[in-house]
Amino acid sequence: MNKKLIYSLLLATTAIFLDACSETGAVTSKTSTHTTAGAFLFPIANVANYWYQGKAELSTYDVEQERYGEIRKAEQVNIFVTEDFSKSKQVKLDDAAAAGADACPVLKLNAVRKFKTGIYDYSLMSSVFSPMDGSAALKTTTTVQDWCGHVFAQNNLKSKGVWDSYLYSYFESEGDQKKVLSADYLEDEIWTQLRINPTNIKTGKVRIIPSSVYLRLKHKPLQPEDAVIELQKKDNMMSLVLNYTSIERNLTITFENTAPWRIKNWEETTAGKLTSKGTIKACRIEPYWEQNSNRYASMRDSLKLEY
Repeated sequence: MNKKLIYSLLLATTAIFLDACSETGAVTSKTSTHTTAGAFLFPIANVANYWYQGKAELSTYDVEQERYGEIRKAEQVNIFVTEDFSKSKQVKLDDAAAAGADACPVLKLNAVRKFKTGIYDYSLMSSVFSPMDGSAALKTTTTVQDWCGHVFAQNNLKSKGVWDSYLYSYFESEGDQKKVLSADYLEDEIWTQLRINPTNIKTGKVRIIPSSVYLRLKHKPLQPEDAVIELQKKDNMMSLVLNYTSIERNLTITFENTAPWRIKNWEETTAGKLTSKGTIKACRIEPYWEQNSNRYASMRDSLKLEY
């Protein structure tokens, strides 16, 4: 679909975005006390009110996850929140004001997925740090934990279109690796990019570094691949379709077609077979870092958390 047409549609419907997490009521316009709100001009009116209200978006998903040739029942939590990041150190800043020009407002995604494989369980977590101006992710990290061992992967932006990629694994064949990779995108950052503004995502032919979770679970090498990205619209939803042409992998992410473009579901396949499929079940806007007392435990029920 023509990008200008999509962008016009989004502009015409921005007022609706405040209902994006209607399960918990209207979103306020309170400004965050720990982020540099207003440091960037947003392409869609009032999006800053959503991301800079001093809270995080918490979404839970029922997931079907393939592992060892079988489909497992899984659960994922996506935590989207803004924070101040160091462009040079590529870590969360303790004092954004003191950092001056080194401070960069980012949209952070922590995606946590858990599932069981017979007697033992898996815990996966990916973190993505994308500047709120829509530029390339400064950093991504992924951990894969199960009873056999632990794997850690990290990508750090080195220059435009170039990332330092690291892999630390207990497998002899993988060992410790460092590579310099060039690509248009990291697949992991697609999730944050579409929340900032999906019309900024480059469509057509791209070079992309596949999902860190996919690479680790399938024990694939760290390298960019050829792919095609499409944006599709149907009714009140949009889909980002990522079809790889150099490997047998496909990903479709479906999200609301108005800001802040909440993700409703996704499906990924490998060689035509289901790899994972997620469907949203609950969403809340909460300052979760302040809710670590036992008295908040009942809030897990409203998120329909099982793990």
